[in-house]
Amino acid sequence: MKVSPIQEYTAVPADAKLPTKYGDFRIRSYIDPRDGAEHAAIYFGDMNDQTPPLVRVHSECLTGDALGSLRCDCGPQLQHALKTIQMEGRGIVLYLRQEGRGIGLFAKMQAYNLQDRGLDTLDANLALNLPADGRDYKIAAHMLTDIGYDSVQLMTNNPDKVEQLVKHGITVVDRVAHKAGICTENRDYLRTKALRMRHILPI
Repeated sequence: MKVSPIQEYTAVPADAKLPTKYGDFRIRSYIDPRDGAEHAAIYFGDMNDQTPPLVRVHSECLTGDALGSLRCDCGPQLQHALKTIQMEGRGIVLYLRQEGRGIGLFAKMQAYNLQDRGLDTLDANLALNLPADGRDYKIAAHMLTDIGYDSVQLMTNNPDKVEQLVKHGITVVDRVAHKAGICTENRDYLRTKALRMRHILPI
């Protein structure tokens, strides 16, 4: 059964222009009342068009998004999403503050240290008694319905994102493959995601 995400989220979001090198977007920020985390929707094009838009649900990655780390594909995936949406003419990036697949920056660095010693990205989390993936997409469903959509084309390689959005009331009419940033430094990381975490990747 689909569960409406709207009832628990009543705060009015803040919205402003966001000119970028990828085009003139708008950005709308939200506060999750469950934990106070601040998230953002970066959107482009006519939001009155009710055709299911392209949507990328992107979890924060300081090392990849801001510092250009090659340990993961996060930065290139974010850039690819913005470029694709601009080329398509309409779409939304939901930027969720869920660093390290929900474990936070400090724990992510602990996991990186274990990976440096030979553990893969999944076993490193488990060795720290942390979930393999602790992300929650309920706020993402709320952000989409607040903007005006309950049906989307989801840019993702992760079936769990599809399943969680559907659980929270969003219809995913199409899963759009989203591959970017694959390189020698992150190939083992991506292979683990494909073989052990169900990600749909050519690894």
